[in-house]
Amino acid sequence: MDVGTVRIGISSSDPDGILATPVETVSRDAKEDSDFRRIAELVEEMSVVEVVVGLPRNLREGTGSSARDAAGFARELGERIAPVPVRLVDERFTTTTAQRSLREAGVRSRQQRGIIDQAAAVAILQDWLEQRRRCGSEGDTP
Repeated sequence: MDVGTVRIGISSSDPDGILATPVETVSRDAKEDSDFRRIAELVEEMSVVEVVVGLPRNLREGTGSSARDAAGFARELGERIAPVPVRLVDERFTTTTAQRSLREAGVRSRQQRGIIDQAAAVAILQDWLEQRRRCGSEGDTP
């Protein structure tokens, strides 16, 4: 998941944990909690076994307001979808990488708005899947 202040990009992987694909973009909704409800629905519908949330760190390993927001979101989501674990992973440069990939694919800036969050979520999950494979065990933390 790529958690932003306005939207949340959601991706999923195949059952073998090899390939990440986009799922949808959910609008943030602090008043009605429809974002949490929709994500909980997806977790149940898709039989999700673990949720990976990107943690935006700065270059000096520090955390800013975006990272605190993502961590708070992950914490609350974890309470709502327990016993499904929620894991925070470093997401540095994923949005930039996603924007570049979309631009190279011919998607204009205005068109990117609706899918950039999903593309970033795919990058976050794909990086995590690859790190996990390099560790050699599904249960290991990269």
